[in-house]
Amino acid sequence: MSAPRLSVDRERCIGAGMCAMTAPDVFDQDPDDGLVILLDAGPPTADRAAARMAAGVCPSGAITLHEPEPGGS
Repeated sequence: MSAPRLSVDRERCIGAGMCAMTAPDVFDQDPDDGLVILLDAGPPTADRAAARMAAGVCPSGAITLHEPEPGGS
């Protein structure tokens, strides 16, 4: 089974920083504009719960978690 993948939409991002605070090994903020930077689109198992939470708390919905299809590879 393949791992979940993340994507971000910097145009939707409002720079709240919830992602970087929730999952600092997966997300950061651009020092110039404050927008999200995705550090790891396929985070290791240890960071997946935090990445899921970060996607859920993003106030602008700029983070998408792509779950693998059941039974897919």
